[in-house]
Amino acid sequence: MAYHLDHFAEASAAMPANTDDAATLGSGNVFSDLGFENPTEESLKADLVLGIIDEIERRGLSQTAAGRLMGLSQPDVSKLLRGRTGGYSLERLIGFTRALGGDVEITVRRPVLGRQGRLKVRVLEDV
Repeated sequence: MAYHLDHFAEASAAMPANTDDAATLGSGNVFSDLGFENPTEESLKADLVLGIIDEIERRGLSQTAAGRLMGLSQPDVSKLLRGRTGGYSLERLIGFTRALGGDVEITVRRPVLGRQGRLKVRVLEDV
């Protein structure tokens, strides 16, 4: 089950707004806004973890059963499901996705002159 910002809007709608604080427009990458060293990689990791969470929930797996499939202990699965990705590379998270039966497709496009290349992950429901 993927979460959208609307999921959190219901809870925050009941809370009064704090009009003393000024809002700042974000960059589009919360990890960049928070000063992470590799914000693009952190964003990709978060997207992969959301896909892993969705698959575990969709299949009704316990953390122990998911751990067996991914080669992790239950406590490590728990940490991963809470977004603790610091000990995992993108390659390892892709491996977990594949271990849960997900297909991973990597597409490289021709460069656009004058622009640095981008990284993007899309987790699809059904292909």
